Parts: sequence; structure tokens; C-alpha cells
Amino acid sequence: MRIDELDTPVLDCDLDVLERNIQQTADLCRRLGIPLRVHSKSHKIPEIAHWQMDAGATGICCQKVGEAEVMVAAGIRDILIPYNIVGAAKVDRLLRLARRATMTVAVDSLETAQGLSAGAAQIAGRVRVLIELDTGGRRCGVQSPAAAQDLARQIVGLPGVDLQGVLTYPSRREAKPFLDETVARLRQDGIAVHVVSGGGTGHEAISQEIGCTETRSGSYIWEGLTRVHGRDDLDSNRCPLRVVTTVVSVPAPGRVIVDGGMKTFTSYPPIPYGLCLEYPELHIVGMSVEHGHIDSRASTHRFRVGERLSFIPLHGGLTTNLHDKMVGVRGEQVEVVWEVAGRGKIR
Repeated sequence: MRIDELDTPVLDCDLDVLERNIQQTADLCRRLGIPLRVHSKSHKIPEIAHWQMDAGATGICCQKVGEAEVMVAAGIRDILIPYNIVGAAKVDRLLRLARRATMTVAVDSLETAQGLSAGAAQIAGRVRVLIELDTGGRRCGVQSPAAAQDLARQIVGLPGVDLQGVLTYPSRREAKPFLDETVARLRQDGIAVHVVSGGGTGHEAISQEIGCTETRSGSYIWEGLTRVHGRDDLDSNRCPLRVVTTVVSVPAPGRVIVDGGMKTFTSYPPIPYGLCLEYPELHIVGMSVEHGHIDSRASTHRFRVGERLSFIPLHGGLTTNLHDKMVGVRGEQVEVVWEVAGRGKIR
């Protein structure tokens, strides 16, 4: 099947670009000498996770238990959830996964660790944990090396909880003193630190510099080795994802309407929506629920109903989560159709 035979709107992926992005980051981490743990939340597709593992990733990250369930069912056996797992229902699901795969989760409070321990006691399970450090991300994480040491002392003896080390996000050079002091404090207490996990696409070298034992990267598959900073930074040579749409109306000069709206694209402030590959001068200036509103005044092309327009979305991970399937293409030919199996797995 050719891509122009697909019904629209449809999410497709240039497999040549995707393959290059996966290989480049794997090669980079090999040169740096730091293990790569890939984040599946960017794509939520088990087949891509296996592709990344085959390229050299040592394991994957999932942001939620539901996403991890999808990946374990697909045969992935080493998963880190860098997230506080809170509540008996989630903990029970997590511990059941830990019987089938190596599961590691983040904790930044005694309450979270005690919840894991209580759940483990119910089914005689065990889960690995990393203490999350807030080294400047200002999200989750303990606020100082002393706080990390205090938490480690409280949780190291909890049944069913296996403290493996620490994690932070993003990897920043300024975080090294925090990391070094934390590791030193834990080891002074006789607590082994097997893992120092850093992360962030584009931060792989920094993870290595500050002493991390692994680096977590995810969005590189859609964006290449650099992060997108706006519409004009989108590039088909490093951004493999496309949303293919059909022109459904040309109601007035300078205005084109396509069949992809808010439920097809994800707006990511401050610059919305994406870049048109066929006519880069077009701007999507607004969205209805199912209509994309395009300003075509800068284009000399006379648009007609039925034409196809393809867009690189500004945020690949969020856009992917809106679609049930993704079509993999090489050139103009459809090679594979993937189910976005982790879509909507927010629990």
C-alpha cells in the first residue's frame, strides 16, 4: 500500500529517520561509556522498545504502571518507573509485574516506601527502589543529601523494598555536588549504591560527566539528538513523525481547513501544532475539535479540496498518545502498522 491510499487523518513515521535516530543515540552512549535506558512514554509502542533494546539499550522507562504492563506483556524484562507509585491498587499491580520482570520505581517519601512494603507483604513480593533527588528540576525528589540519607536510613530495612541507589532528572552539571554528597553519605552508612540514574534527551554526556551509572532518554526518537524549540526548528531529517491530513474545505482566499483538529494534533505552547512538509509557508493558526485552521496567504499554491498535507507535530509524544495506530513508511510505501498499545495508560 502507498501512503496516499491511507485514510486520513493518520499518524505515520518515516522508518529510515526513526532507525537513524535510534542508532545515533545508542552509538553516542556507547562512545561515552554510559548505559542507555530508553523512555517508552515517547512512543508507547512495544515494537519500537524492542528495536531500541536491540540497538543497545539496557532497559526501558515507563512513566505509569499501565504502560509497564503493556511492555512486560510484550516481553520487556527490565523496567524503571521514575515515578512515585501511590495507592494499594497501583502497588498491587506493580508487585505482580515484579514477579515477571525486574521492576524499579522512584520514591521520595517514607509514606511511598511504606506503601510498597505493605503491598509486598500481601503477596510475598519484592520491588527495587531508587531515591529521587531534586537537583534543580523542581518536580519530585528529596531536597538535600541529608534528606536522602535520612530517607535511606528509614527504608533500607523495610521488607519487600530493595534500595538500589538514587535518580534525578534532568542531568545537570550543577547537580554533581548533590549527587556526590548523597552517594558518600549512603555509603558511609553502609548502604550500597548500585545505581545513579540521570536523564534527559541531549543530556547523555552530562550524565556521564556527573557520575551516573545510566542515562534515561526518550524524545530523541522523534526529535533526533536535539530538542525542538519551536516550529522553525522542526526538520524532516531528524523528526520522523508526521500527521497526514486532507483538505476538506477552502472556504475563502487565504484559508484552508484540514480534517485534523484538537483530537489529532497536540498544541504545545508557545508555538502550536507543527510544520507542513509540502508547503512550509503554511501556518496552522487555530484548531477546532476536528478541524485544522490554516493560514495560506503566504503560499502561491492554489489549494483544492481533497489535497493531502502532512505536518511534523511539535510534540511527538503527546501527539502519538492521541492515536490508536501508527503507520511506518519507507519512501511512499507502507511497511508496518503498529498499535499504540500504551496509549491512554495513565494509571
